[in-house]
Amino acid sequence: MASSEFLLEYLPILVFIAIAGVMSVAMVLGSILVGVRNPDADKLSAYECGFDAFSDARNKFDVRFYLVTLLFIIFDLEIAFLFPWAITLGKIGAFGFWSMVIFLSVLTVGFIYEWKKGGLEWE
Repeated sequence: MASSEFLLEYLPILVFIAIAGVMSVAMVLGSILVGVRNPDADKLSAYECGFDAFSDARNKFDVRFYLVTLLFIIFDLEIAFLFPWAITLGKIGAFGFWSMVIFLSVLTVGFIYEWKKGGLEWE
């Protein structure tokens, strides 16, 4: 008796999954059946940032692309840590404040190092 009541609690989730599955299959089949097919050379060509491919895709990238990527990740993580820190600043006190000051100082030193090494110059 108890197991049937327990399973009844999951019934809305199963109904939702079933409806989502039916709708997604219907939309895919509908776009296949109703969609207009008018291929031409431009539509069938490989997309390469708006221009034709001019060399092999397996060429080495300049290290500056990776530096910019790392810089983005650093600042993205900084924002991810700053938001919850700002919300709980009243509860964590001086220790939390100075911990974040040290964290931001390390990020600032890394940013200045990359700037001085010319990692942000593109010419």
